[in-house]
Amino acid sequence: MVQQDILDRTFAALADSTRRGILARLGDGPATIGELAEPTGMTLTGLKKHVQVLEDAGLVTTAKVGRSRECRLGTERLDDLMEWITLYQRLWERRLDGLEAYFTLNPESTPQKGKNDDE
Repeated sequence: MVQQDILDRTFAALADSTRRGILARLGDGPATIGELAEPTGMTLTGLKKHVQVLEDAGLVTTAKVGRSRECRLGTERLDDLMEWITLYQRLWERRLDGLEAYFTLNPESTPQKGKNDDE
């Protein structure tokens, strides 16, 4: 099971739309801090702070390349998130399958639309 502090840090990093945009851009391939900052209109310093949050969460890795810092997606935390999400997906699938089985065996219990319900 994924440690709670890892999930907290990862979800906190993903809670910001700018950081989600950075991840989306890095999904197309590596980019420098400057390349990531350009379309946002942010300063390099401002963008570096967002990248640092993503890096601390394990969602991004950075490396010095010449005079630039190149960013790449870090897949380890994404795998951790998928493990956690898959656990809850399976839980809900089992619950919904059980509900479907109940209504299949008890059709008289199936909720009926009333005249005030949406059609």
